[in-house]
Amino acid sequence: MLPALCTLFTALSCVSGVTVVTQKPPVLTVTKGQKATMDCNLGTVTNVVYWYKQLPGGVPQYVLSNYHSWSSPNYGSGFSSPKFTSTHSSKSDYNLVIDNVEVGDSAFYYCKTYDSSEFDVKRSTVVFGQGTTLKITDGALPPPVLTLFPPSSEELKSDRVTLVCGVSDMATGFSDVRWLVDENPVTSGVLTGSAQQQSNNQFKLSSYLTIQSSEWKNDKTITCEISAGSQLASRKIQLSKCLV
Repeated sequence: MLPALCTLFTALSCVSGVTVVTQKPPVLTVTKGQKATMDCNLGTVTNVVYWYKQLPGGVPQYVLSNYHSWSSPNYGSGFSSPKFTSTHSSKSDYNLVIDNVEVGDSAFYYCKTYDSSEFDVKRSTVVFGQGTTLKITDGALPPPVLTLFPPSSEELKSDRVTLVCGVSDMATGFSDVRWLVDENPVTSGVLTGSAQQQSNNQFKLSSYLTIQSSEWKNDKTITCEISAGSQLASRKIQLSKCLV
């Protein structure tokens, strides 16, 4: 059933009746080796809280569940203490704690519960938190690999052309892509796809910039930059020089 839930996760609060699950922070950046803590408030519900981890392009993985009267959390396959744990400050306030974080812990984490009384799952509606994007930085990692492709010769016959920036070997699937034209940042005409996991467990994505063909023909310098964790990489392309 879990894969079918992937489409339900949004950046908005999830509401079922009067039940609102609030999760924070929306984005958490932590240096490798440190501790990451994210919070989940169940509102008026005093039920079991469930935590999940989801990689870009992947299905949710059940991390653990916790309840205020339990002596310790229950864990999903591949997750255990002391790396992962959960505590509570009240019957509706819980957190997920990840100790000694590694780059592989970079993911989207979200909590969920049921909007009814304790354990009445069959008569309940699932309510999700907004999710937390956890980014782990590690300055020792190599930067991503960028390849910048010029417009096709066929495209040059039209008014607009598209350049493609292919990014591979990212240690984390969470990144920021920027395009510049003659060193000036541009956002119009930019489309960046979601990261996908490679066979070596690293990530790749593609970003596209559509501009007026006159800008390309006037020999403007086009730059693609990417920030993944603490690693930066960029490539430039220009009609007269092809690749720089």
